[in-house]
Amino acid sequence: MTETPVCRRLVGRTAVVTGAGSGIGLATARRLASEGARIVCADIDESAGKAAADEVGGLYVPVDVTDPEQVDALFKTAFDTYGSVDIAFNNAGISPPDDDSILTTGLDAWKRVQEVNLTSVYLCCKAALPYMRRQGRGSIINTASFVAVMGAATSQISYTASKGGVLAMSRELGVQFAREGIRVNALCPGPVNTPLLKELFAKDPERAQRRLVHVPVGRFAEPEEIASAVAFLASDDASFVNAAEFLVDGGIAGAYVTPL
Repeated sequence: MTETPVCRRLVGRTAVVTGAGSGIGLATARRLASEGARIVCADIDESAGKAAADEVGGLYVPVDVTDPEQVDALFKTAFDTYGSVDIAFNNAGISPPDDDSILTTGLDAWKRVQEVNLTSVYLCCKAALPYMRRQGRGSIINTASFVAVMGAATSQISYTASKGGVLAMSRELGVQFAREGIRVNALCPGPVNTPLLKELFAKDPERAQRRLVHVPVGRFAEPEEIASAVAFLASDDASFVNAAEFLVDGGIAGAYVTPL
């Protein structure tokens, strides 16, 4: 992987990043800050969230993304501190082990994943949009997944359904608010080399290999590669990219068979 070029596309803009303490969220906080954005790092994990904010010279706001009052307070704090809400990267999510096949996944597990992965995105969009509408501009990037566009026999049923919901909601919001200068896109990463994925697959190499064989590039993504896509979608370089299913999956969704 080549070194990331230095771009300064986001100078003077305020970005709110949920799940900023690790994985894609942390890599994105770093990338957006490097491009000049003021970063509001939101995370339920106080130590990780504070460390991320300290690293990027930003602001840490503790938040449970399933709590409407805390989400409203997050975006109000961003606006009160920096005077604008220009970018919302609604990224927080979970993939717990008890979310599996529909035949074995209980209702409690289903609801918990839907709350964190889908309802939280609804709440964050609902909270961010009034600021963006007043400004007449904004970019919302919601983390969906490549599983929103294709099926898997190794199912995580609530996760998959939640990401499909994020994709459909992002598309609709992008259409609804396009004439107001607001773009809403769904980022659909392939499997990413994050602590979450390592936890899922490190204990079961066979499970990891079963997925890896379907990636034409031959490896999982690095968080920084996903962060680069977020930075593009956040910037004016993506000024005509809206209501999109933005796949960053190493070719998975385009593959019939993978190379030998």
